[in-house]
Amino acid sequence: MIKTKIMKKTVFSLIWTFYFLGSCPAQAEIYRYVDENGIWHFTNIRSDSRYKLYLPSSSLDSATVITEYGYIIDQAAEKFDMDASLIKAVIKAESDFDHRAVSKTGARGLMQLMPGTAEAMDVDNPFNPEENIFGGTKYLSSLIEGITITRSRLSRPTMPAQPMWTFITESPPFPRLRRL
Repeated sequence: MIKTKIMKKTVFSLIWTFYFLGSCPAQAEIYRYVDENGIWHFTNIRSDSRYKLYLPSSSLDSATVITEYGYIIDQAAEKFDMDASLIKAVIKAESDFDHRAVSKTGARGLMQLMPGTAEAMDVDNPFNPEENIFGGTKYLSSLIEGITITRSRLSRPTMPAQPMWTFITESPPFPRLRRL
């Protein structure tokens, strides 16, 4: 219960952090460490040797980059009934607005789409900002819709007890989630 509350607070804090980082120039490095209670601590000043580099400094002005993709983000937000600020926060967190970003696991583009996800979302070129933003927003929308459906089904007293994932997909897409 306590870990769940801490995780919710951490996720909420990170979303707000990325939201505010998106509205100002990102020129500071961010450091973090996890304490013995599992709590994450973030700072832009490394005041303790336990802090390790988490986000390196960027020479890009996020406000300028957001303006460049703002029209596309607004269109995708309207099409999939999403908040444009959430899409911007995801792009900031996933790729720091670098449309050529590739992760170690193979995720590509602004919203870091895996090849299978990109194909499922009709994205032919994940490095094309417009395709990536629309595909990533479509995918994010489907995830949120799945969670909403799950919550409404779980809130009904006549609903049988089943794992949450069975309402979203029959088999979790990752082996580590199959034991849930």
